[in-house]
Amino acid sequence: MIPIFRFDARALELDSRCLGVAYRESELTSSHDLDQHLRDKRSLVEEHLRASLTLGEGCPPALVEAMRYSLLAPGKRLRPLLVLLASEACGGTVDNALPAACAVEMIHTYSLIHDDLPAMDDDDLRRGLPTSHRKFGEALAILAGDALLTLAFGVIAEGCPSATAAACCRELAHGAGADGMVGGQVDDLAWEKKGGTLPDLERLHARKTGALFRTSLRLGAYAAQGERPGGVDCDLLEALDAFGRGFGLAFQITDDMLDVQSSTQQTGKRVQKDAVRGKLTYPGFLGLEESRRRAEQSIQEACDCLAPLGPSGRWLAALAQSILQRDR
Repeated sequence: MIPIFRFDARALELDSRCLGVAYRESELTSSHDLDQHLRDKRSLVEEHLRASLTLGEGCPPALVEAMRYSLLAPGKRLRPLLVLLASEACGGTVDNALPAACAVEMIHTYSLIHDDLPAMDDDDLRRGLPTSHRKFGEALAILAGDALLTLAFGVIAEGCPSATAAACCRELAHGAGADGMVGGQVDDLAWEKKGGTLPDLERLHARKTGALFRTSLRLGAYAAQGERPGGVDCDLLEALDAFGRGFGLAFQITDDMLDVQSSTQQTGKRVQKDAVRGKLTYPGFLGLEESRRRAEQSIQEACDCLAPLGPSGRWLAALAQSILQRDR
């Protein structure tokens, strides 16, 4: 079963500061069922991910198997959901955004495969399954990650109009590369057992985790508006980028809290490992109660940033609120 977020009335009750519009609980739970909305989007992503792995006859079967094993493992699909919801919020269609949504999930999965390797976090469990290198060996796991990384750009190039494809490839390369996710991973390894400050931690995760969230949102905007006269609305890009910063911070804080409070059975990965490896974490600096407060504040600030989108941003705001209830 694909993990999903838990939604309750408190998570879906957006006050008048979010988007400048008050949504009553009844409106969100009947006319606009967030859970069903995301389930439908997630099903489309799963379908297109499977189709994208229909590779040429020259591709070694063992490589295809390893790619499928990690990419199609049960996951939240949070980053592709952000692409699709951002595209909708900017007036686009889900169909036009699906190539970018699948591409960002391929990038994310490649990063997980490599992150789990013995040379990095040395994890045995991911998404409730043995990690790729435990299943297929280190060499094939590395190559499967490499193949997903490169396939991501091919999916965008083949599935998007030329101007949109160019913009999306640029955004994805920036968010996932040395200035973004990979740079953050390097920082994460460098800070192990060396101590650091709260600003160090915030800068680290703004790249390691936050960069790909912000990229996902920008991909959605380009998928929606990239081919229009005048291009993408810069104000919308700025609003989505600011939303992504608050969203990413709250996600990382709750992720750190789950590592302390949750179980392997719930999360599908090893827990309580951050303290053992001497990693910088929010509970380590702030404690659980203050970490929770900081996550709530970040989500509120993120929702405030969606004001330029008006009611079109309601799904993004509701998804952000649900982060506070996540249990995996």
